[in-house]
Amino acid sequence: MNNNIKDEFISTLSHEIRTPLTSIKGFSQTMLSSWDKIDDEKKKEFIEIIHNQSQRLINLCENVLNVAKIDSNTEKIIYTKIDINKIVQNSINITNVNHKNFNFTFEKSKNEIFSLADNDKVQQILLNILDNACKYSINSNEINIKTYSENDFNIISVKNFGNYIENDKLEKIFEKFYRIDSYISTTTQGSGLGLYIAKNLIEKMQGNIKVFSNKDKKETEFLVYLPIYEVEKLTKTIGV
Repeated sequence: MNNNIKDEFISTLSHEIRTPLTSIKGFSQTMLSSWDKIDDEKKKEFIEIIHNQSQRLINLCENVLNVAKIDSNTEKIIYTKIDINKIVQNSINITNVNHKNFNFTFEKSKNEIFSLADNDKVQQILLNILDNACKYSINSNEINIKTYSENDFNIISVKNFGNYIENDKLEKIFEKFYRIDSYISTTTQGSGLGLYIAKNLIEKMQGNIKVFSNKDKKETEFLVYLPIYEVEKLTKTIGV
């Protein structure tokens, strides 16, 4: 990492940490000093803010730790049979807590689909992609998710609207610390680690991730490919 990128990352990370900490401290201090003066509805609102900002800090820490594991090649993958539709729905529910103004439309595959992958890693991947889709939507609160199977893979599609990524930047967005140089990136929180982590974890699980962006329709689609579950592949992967 060159010095400029390193300095920019440290500055961004410091801001990412300071913002939720400031919220947590401010709202907790208000509650401690004025508990008897605050009605129950406000107390609940403040506690929800503290909870959401705490989760944001946890996610940031997990991203930083995962980057360290990926770069040192110490990330462990635990292969199991996972229900793709179930894990997608769980990820949508979690994302909706932090992006309550968004409408998530989930078109499930007609049949149940299962993959050979690490359940926790897949959820982390989806949380990063869904969060990214929400942050980079412009004048739209619609996120479309779809699951289906094709050849040897189960595919998860995540599509957002109102923005597009130029062709020369489609591959760069998966680079560590890379953020698109535009107004929306300067006004949107993020460390530039989520998509880097997603790509590396997917590839470690013998999958793939692609992104397509349409300038005319102003829409961007991420496609996550995960191997279809087969007993033969499981025994080969874990060395049984």
